[in-house]
Amino acid sequence: MRLEDFDFELPAELIAQYPLDSREGSRLMVLNRLHRDIHCGNFPDIVGHFHAGDVLVLNDTQVIPARLLGTKASGGKIEVFLVRRLDSNQEDWVCLTKSSKTPKVGSRLLLGNEIEGTVLGEGEAPYKVIRFKFAGDFHQLLEKVGRIPLPPYIRREDTLVDRERYQTVFACSKGAVAAPTAGLHFTQDILAALQSKGVEIVSLTLHVGLGTFLPVRVDNILDHRMHGESFHIPETTANIVNLAKKEGRRVVALGTTTTRTLEYALAGENSVKAGEGLSDLFIYPGFRFKIVDALITNFHLPCSTLMMLVSAFAGRDFIFEAYQRAIDERFRFFSYGDCMMIV
Repeated sequence: MRLEDFDFELPAELIAQYPLDSREGSRLMVLNRLHRDIHCGNFPDIVGHFHAGDVLVLNDTQVIPARLLGTKASGGKIEVFLVRRLDSNQEDWVCLTKSSKTPKVGSRLLLGNEIEGTVLGEGEAPYKVIRFKFAGDFHQLLEKVGRIPLPPYIRREDTLVDRERYQTVFACSKGAVAAPTAGLHFTQDILAALQSKGVEIVSLTLHVGLGTFLPVRVDNILDHRMHGESFHIPETTANIVNLAKKEGRRVVALGTTTTRTLEYALAGENSVKAGEGLSDLFIYPGFRFKIVDALITNFHLPCSTLMMLVSAFAGRDFIFEAYQRAIDERFRFFSYGDCMMIV
């Protein structure tokens, strides 16, 4: 499979730059794989596409203000982008840096008045390992001095609006540097409506990393390697998912991050195991899904690993048919864009 097989032309004006006034104000496209049918409506209609007994699995990761602006002690501005924590004490992180001259090992970085960093060494290119010195709780300090890490296709600086809206209403586990964007459409009222209908709602955590945005740089997609992302599946979630699979009830994954986590953590043919680790699963056409029966997701970038995942789930030709219809009907794309449900 070639990278060009997942390319398409997207008018730039369809890339959503801001969230809508309300979370549930987005549009919804539903793809039925069995009947090869496409239906367009509004996001609150999603409740009608669930059945009693379905299990909806959420990713409860919370985006951290991962962009830190400051100066090198030797002079010169620098931006530090937190990618992944290395220890339980919040001190050592894998980071990206942006400055006129790359900081060397041992360089001191002054990031606001309350955080100082020291470059410990080189990680896998282009990453660096940085140890932070601070007083108090690191995440509380980040809330004061950090910036929300909006995706590169949102061509503006973050604002106060993004503090709320680039975050799901069920986010509670700090650690992501990108939002699980399919969840941005959900409100507490919609979740309550699903529960009233008999849908079980459970959660797992996958801290979305930069791999979400890194371009595929190989022509043959089989040569691409995913970056590992930290995940945790609670025992309760695993038990509920496994019982649903045993009883023939649907498991609905909210987002590609949830999908990759469930399919990575296989304990058997149709079950998952609780626990934590690093997921680096790359899903592309030909992959056989063993856990996920339906998928809720946004509209993705051309040539991205996310396009490959949804093509694996629904079939490449069907996905491209749906994307062309979304373009023709002026759907909004990417993180702050509209939503798709594949059943």
